Amino acid sequence: MVTRYLPPRAKPQAPDPLDFGRAMSQHGVLARLGQQLALSQRHLATVSVALPGAMKRFVQAGTLDEQGWTIVADNAAIAAKLRHLQPTLLRLLREEGLLQEGELRIRVRQS
Repeated sequence: MVTRYLPPRAKPQAPDPLDFGRAMSQHGVLARLGQQLALSQRHLATVSVALPGAMKRFVQAGTLDEQGWTIVADNAAIAAKLRHLQPTLLRLLREEGLLQEGELRIRVRQS
């Protein structure tokens, strides 16, 4: 017979897992980041109506900050076409009230 001097250890209880959306909403910085990401995606959805069909898959939403919004092109040719469409894209964003005073930046994605 073995004599125990300490009580048996209880297994630690892990907290219930949170889904990604709830975890982000409960953390202030992450919540703001999530809101900016959603708003940037809304900007992309707004301007995508002006993009030719095949071009849409080569364009992503970029950063959104106080100075404006960045749209990211997969290559230089797509970026050049976006620069030609820039006045139309700006008009669409302003009509939706998404980009009043800021600028629309066009960047080529770095690989």
